[in-house]
Amino acid sequence: MKSLPEPFSASIDKIVGHKRMRRNRKTDWSRRLVQENFITVDDLIWPLFITEGQSKVCPVPSMPNVHRYSVDKIVEQAEKAANLNIPVIALFPNTGPSKRDEKASNCVDENNLICQALRAIKSEKLPVGILCDVALDPYISHGHDGLMEGETILNDDTVALLCQQALIQAEAGADIIAPSDMMDGRVGAIRQTLDLNGFQSVQIMSYAAKYASAFYGPFRDAVGTNATLKGDKRTYQMDPANSDEALREVALDIHEGADMIMVKPGMPYLDILARLKETFKMPTFAYQVSGEYSMIMAASQNGWIEKERIMLESLLAFKRAGADGILTYFANESAEHLKNNT
Repeated sequence: MKSLPEPFSASIDKIVGHKRMRRNRKTDWSRRLVQENFITVDDLIWPLFITEGQSKVCPVPSMPNVHRYSVDKIVEQAEKAANLNIPVIALFPNTGPSKRDEKASNCVDENNLICQALRAIKSEKLPVGILCDVALDPYISHGHDGLMEGETILNDDTVALLCQQALIQAEAGADIIAPSDMMDGRVGAIRQTLDLNGFQSVQIMSYAAKYASAFYGPFRDAVGTNATLKGDKRTYQMDPANSDEALREVALDIHEGADMIMVKPGMPYLDILARLKETFKMPTFAYQVSGEYSMIMAASQNGWIEKERIMLESLLAFKRAGADGILTYFANESAEHLKNNT
């Protein structure tokens, strides 16, 4: 190979000089020394699905390595989370079709799957917090997050029911209430309901910027709403085209008493996450949703990507964008990796 002309080599040396960015990248120890963002187990919230019955572990077809657990088995998963030092688990029910109706009656039944699971886990006195979703879709026959009259979602009637749902979850032992419905005014109403009933210490993590996204499909499979949902949720969940609107939504939820805010979905909305963290300086979380998870898993199973590297890189992206924590179905696997590589 011919040498480069002397004038060219000289010009490169003149341009680069002492400003060589690669010096800090040349060794593993140096890269670690200057790393700006980190993932730790303290950043993780692990979503778990509950199903009816006993001794059941049922795979979710569209979410490889994710299962629905009966109440007795969900306790084992909570113990696993505690052993891995995962700070919080999030519970989601797959309510049987016979218990779904147009009034979402089962959501306020103190013996529903969520309340049973809360009591069972809390009886073990595990050092792990429990986050409970507050929304009607797992309990309602038409699959929406609110009560309906004709084709219209009834905002205020839904909020009243959500307050009852939040209260029975708090009574059963929920540490964090997470309203995911996107009804107007629900955070303030839930905060007032909890406070008036002696649950001032129960936190609220609001799904403050939840978009009407196509990334939720596998989750709806997991909780059994894919088959029941009629229409879409664009009259109450946010338009994926909008960014400024997220600032207004979050400002309202903070004013109403949210302790933490969440962006959902996660990676396709890193710009939203970064704007919210920079604007409000609130504890801010991202949900790496089922569609994101399933795409990574499908590609890795086909040998197209390296799952572990993609998993960790995706989580790091949330931290870089400003997330204080991430709800992710990779939580247990990530925690295992972090435990074994520290």
